[in-house]
Amino acid sequence: MNITIIHTGHPVTHEIDVITRAIPGELEARAGYHRLHHAQPARSDALASLRARLGYDINPLPPDFDPTQVRLLVTDMDSTLINIECIDEIAGFAGLKPQVSAITEAAMRGELNFEQSLTQRVQLLAGLDSSILQRVYDELLKLNPGAETMLACLTQRRIKTALVSGGFTFFTSRLQQRLGLDYSRANVLEMDAKQLSGRVVGAIVGAQAKADFLSELCGQLHISRTQTLAMGDGANDLNMMQLAGLSIAYHAKPKVQMQAKVVINHGTLAAVCHLLN
Repeated sequence: MNITIIHTGHPVTHEIDVITRAIPGELEARAGYHRLHHAQPARSDALASLRARLGYDINPLPPDFDPTQVRLLVTDMDSTLINIECIDEIAGFAGLKPQVSAITEAAMRGELNFEQSLTQRVQLLAGLDSSILQRVYDELLKLNPGAETMLACLTQRRIKTALVSGGFTFFTSRLQQRLGLDYSRANVLEMDAKQLSGRVVGAIVGAQAKADFLSELCGQLHISRTQTLAMGDGANDLNMMQLAGLSIAYHAKPKVQMQAKVVINHGTLAAVCHLLN
């Protein structure tokens, strides 16, 4: 039996008819969403048509995905767990946000090498007062909607949580402590006195480093990669997403949506809970 998640709690009668005509099966109501049980796999063209017509997320679960066995979620930070790209907002205090944002966008679309693009962006921050980092955290950084619901759901199911970012430890470490996350990894910004030097310390956490982090945690926890979820929005998340048992594209770039097994474009992070029941 195949299962497709309908990420809405209140489809009206004509919408139910539209769904079950496109994917014949039995619709089961759950808290805030529906599960559609169907004998035949959902066709990609039918799914695309339904998503466009109904305006909410619809995701078939892979036949080999067992939500009861999930033990780890690894999530990206910028524009995934949180609402901003931290480096762009840091650059905003120097009047450089348009230039840095353009590079960030191209890197997230997969048009630029991430490591090279990060080096270029960090160099533009040289000389900025390090207190700007705290201002970004205090004044601009917010959790994306549904984050706390998602984390509570994961905790209830004893699923470990890891935050990995091509951004900076200044933000990941604070979020890890604030949210009670189990693990985090990111880049370390080098300081010169009380100013940013324009460099990072050590190797850059890019696409492969994110994938390696997921594999490392699987080893520490003695679990298989099939027991993991990986979530992100940019091209530098694809390597780790390809390793995971279930990959989740959250309001992601088109390249990421094309390769992910689950796509959340309309809903909040709370939609992750729908995949685990």
